[in-house]
Amino acid sequence: MNQVKIHFLGASGTVTGSKFYLETPEQNIMVDCGMFQGLKELREINWQPLPIDASKIDVVLLTHGHLDHTGYLPRLVQAGFHRSIIGTSPTLAIAGIILRDSGKIHEEEAGKANREGYSKHHPALPYYSVKEAEKTIALFEPKEKDVWSTLSENVKFRFNYNGHIIGATFLELDVFGKLFVFSGDVGRTEDLLLDPPNRPKWADFLFLESTYGNRLHPEEDVEQILVDLVQRTIRERGNLIIPSFAVERLQTLMYILWRLYRENRIPNIPIFIDSPMGNNVLSVFEQFPDWHKLSLQEYRAMCGHFNIIASYRDTWKTIDDPRPKVVIAGSGMVTGGRVLTYLKQMVDAPATTVLLVGYQAEGTRGRQLLEGAHEIKLFGKYVPVKAKIEHLESLSAHADQSELLYWLENIKNIPENIFLVHGEPIALDSFRVKIKDAFGWKAQIPTLYETVSVMV
Repeated sequence: MNQVKIHFLGASGTVTGSKFYLETPEQNIMVDCGMFQGLKELREINWQPLPIDASKIDVVLLTHGHLDHTGYLPRLVQAGFHRSIIGTSPTLAIAGIILRDSGKIHEEEAGKANREGYSKHHPALPYYSVKEAEKTIALFEPKEKDVWSTLSENVKFRFNYNGHIIGATFLELDVFGKLFVFSGDVGRTEDLLLDPPNRPKWADFLFLESTYGNRLHPEEDVEQILVDLVQRTIRERGNLIIPSFAVERLQTLMYILWRLYRENRIPNIPIFIDSPMGNNVLSVFEQFPDWHKLSLQEYRAMCGHFNIIASYRDTWKTIDDPRPKVVIAGSGMVTGGRVLTYLKQMVDAPATTVLLVGYQAEGTRGRQLLEGAHEIKLFGKYVPVKAKIEHLESLSAHADQSELLYWLENIKNIPENIFLVHGEPIALDSFRVKIKDAFGWKAQIPTLYETVSVMV
């Protein structure tokens, strides 16, 4: 028998910061390498060194490209990692866009904090730079889905289509004949742009996301809600601001709004897409047509309908535009990006509507708005919130509890260990109980920096 030591370095007791490190007799493997987001105490962990030696990691395997699964990679490289970072081709394309964008944002935020003096750090330093992001991207190595790849004599892996975002997978890792399955983020069974996730057939050790482990997505008429909000925006001569994740959510919103216009359900209201990263992600849809449902003709017709903003100068032109309008801008949890500039100028106006779409993590401005905050802090200053706040949950890219249970139903064996990760405490514990009731399987909830040893 051989021992595998599992280090839970993120997404343990919380949603963000996915990082799992496996020490095996033949390979040391990092699965995902994400940043923490949300609560200040979580964000501060990003600056702390990992309790492992990065130079001893043989490979990093990525389930998908989101920041909370890839955003720590440049710091890992700074700490001494220098080998391959492997994912599907669209995952690496997305990760490259996200890392370059976030490196630029880190540099800009540090520069702004230093100029305006609102950081307690003197000088404020970027978390990582664009140059460090590029050094990381140089290590990317694409692999096909559905194909086993060998790491060593007794260790191999395979990526499996998982919905959620373009390129996303769950990971099967075969170590001495035992199957370690990492769910990554499980997508929806019904999605406008993506196919349903594949489901694992066997798992000896299962690492399962639990973002919505205690909830079902509501039955919402998304199209009618958007029609009503657009009509209200026109009637009140206001602005509809939609903070959006640049990957998948932005493209889904564009598709729905384009379809509503094409069906004459909304007038030709100006719609501005202000997400440089989101614009780059659109090109990934064009590059990898086999990974989504849109035809090239639909894709091009859709993109032609919107005002795509390229520069920060155009952001200000859009703010000054007196017409009623819709603005979709990053980021989805209002943690950064261009949406902050719009909110600073518009969130104090009663004619403004802010539509939050999808999950809002603890400690984010999105969660504060959702919970009725009367003011939010933007660029070091508090701004009163007089805008109407709306929320769409059913557009979430994450499976809800019933969809997660459906994803599990295909597993033929009883897993030796189930580790519930990527969830807030209440969701994790509720899902633990639900799995016990539904399957009779025991699941455990690892804590941050916990280490578990298993035999293979």
